[in-house]
Amino acid sequence: MAGQIPQHFIDDLLARVDVVEIVGARVQLKKAGRNHSGLCPFHQEKTPSFTVSADKQFYHCFGCGANGNALRFLMEYERLAFPEAVEQLASGLGLEVMREGADDPHARQREKKRKQGVNLLELAASFYRERRVMPEGQGAQRYLTERGLSPEVIDTYGIGYAPDSWEALKRHLGERGISDAVQVEYGLLIHREDSGRTYDRFRDRVMFPIRDLRGRTIAFGGRVLGDAKPKYLNSPETPVFHKGRELYGLYEARRAPEKPEQLIIVEGYMDVVALAQFGVRNAVATLGTATTEEHLQRLFRLVSRVVFCFDGDRAGRQAASRALETALPQMLDGREARFLFLPEGDDPDDLVRREGAQAFKDRVTCAMPLSEFLFEQAASGRDLQAVEGRERFASDVLTALNKMPDGMLKSLLLEELSERSGLRQAQLEALLARRKTPARVSAPAPQESVSPGIVLPVPSGEQGAPSGRWALEVLSPEGRVLQLLLHEPRLIETLPPTLEWLPESPEGQLCRELIDLLQAGRYTSPQVVLSHFQGSAHGQTLAALARRELLIPVATRKAELEGLVQHLERTHQARSPREEYENLLARERAGQKLDRAQKTRLAGLIMELAAKR
Repeated sequence: MAGQIPQHFIDDLLARVDVVEIVGARVQLKKAGRNHSGLCPFHQEKTPSFTVSADKQFYHCFGCGANGNALRFLMEYERLAFPEAVEQLASGLGLEVMREGADDPHARQREKKRKQGVNLLELAASFYRERRVMPEGQGAQRYLTERGLSPEVIDTYGIGYAPDSWEALKRHLGERGISDAVQVEYGLLIHREDSGRTYDRFRDRVMFPIRDLRGRTIAFGGRVLGDAKPKYLNSPETPVFHKGRELYGLYEARRAPEKPEQLIIVEGYMDVVALAQFGVRNAVATLGTATTEEHLQRLFRLVSRVVFCFDGDRAGRQAASRALETALPQMLDGREARFLFLPEGDDPDDLVRREGAQAFKDRVTCAMPLSEFLFEQAASGRDLQAVEGRERFASDVLTALNKMPDGMLKSLLLEELSERSGLRQAQLEALLARRKTPARVSAPAPQESVSPGIVLPVPSGEQGAPSGRWALEVLSPEGRVLQLLLHEPRLIETLPPTLEWLPESPEGQLCRELIDLLQAGRYTSPQVVLSHFQGSAHGQTLAALARRELLIPVATRKAELEGLVQHLERTHQARSPREEYENLLARERAGQKLDRAQKTRLAGLIMELAAKR
């Protein structure tokens, strides 16, 4: 849908729902005075420490610290993204979710067009299903039967057939008033610019509809029946389909009779449906691309464990290495990733047919934990009996750990590295700290006329804290901007129209994301803002900033923010092209991904500096 969900709609929604009713439908609660209590659904416990307050419309666990309102509970318990949780609450009240820009005729037109696109794709899916059971679809039906698929599985996944015709779908949709241009835009037709001709993208293929989390068809994948190339063909990117975000089979996995505890990432459509035929209904497939961070973020909202399934050959190992790189930044505490390597030459479809469902499930159970695969990768081709081999091994593991969010898993991996490398853990921690891209930079020089830094108390005795009752920690200017905007979202109105004053740093990038969100949504509640970043490393950073007391009087906060922006603007203007180039290059060498704007800027700086030589 177009636009952000406005704050007033969320406030009204929360005022109309009862948190006791929402939680009580999912957790057994007992009346305890003015509150309700029960066993916490977010951690294992035998004695109830979970309370729900009807007066405050708030839940809290004294055991694990989980807390929030009805919206946050749905996000945590159902593992829903923020917009999905809002939609679920709203649908329970018979409300349609309001979006910013609803009164904008352009926004209404975009939303209308999007709905028409989804309806168009549903019409196409229905067309393909009908053709599968017609005489022209006998070849497709025979192929599916030979692959051992039952009518139930075929219907569950909505598998169809695209006729061996250049214009079968085009004519079918055209008769229903859908123009060629719209069909091209949503990937159903191909337009030849040289001749101006349009024709069906999918011909003589078994068709697999790709659905979003609500079950709406948003794209297709087609497997050829003959010898045409490519063997598999996916829809192109469209207004409703982005292959780096969507996963085939995710909708069906969520609808499985048993709520999945883990999800298995395989390579192809047939792997997903073949596993489902054998009762393994928790498999999903990427769509012609490697697993992305967006894929994992979506999966980890639904389950706590993801299993990557790869061929055991060299290509499979290389794909697993890329998946490991993608997974590391997502490994918050409570999440788990495993790697399953199949016998060389086998795919899940072949294996489950030969060995059976239980044998495949046993392989999944015994899949290699991320920790073991990480250490195996780092040790590959190195003599760990030699000092040099152990040095390179430890260096590679530290590079990987540097990409992980702080937490228990990271600490345990560091402890394991100490045992395997023979280096003391304190040494490794010092090396890791040295490798880190600084999350905070030194405070501005005294001569700079900016507001004083925020001094944050850190209890002594914490790791890295100096001795004494308190250690003083000073946030960078970007960190202070983040904290001010979290505590006072209304201050967004005081910022300049452009964001060129923000540096190309991790904190600067997070500032951009937060500012974009606040400008689009007009949020006033820090909890609602944090909900948008729930389950990500950025969410942890922002939550930590939100928990800290803002030691600035309300009356001076606007001036504080304006002073920080002025300081950052002067810093940006004073930065030489060489310094900017070195900064971006250092980030790239450290393994930090540059976004498109940063890559473009780096390319421009290279040309600019080369011209001066």
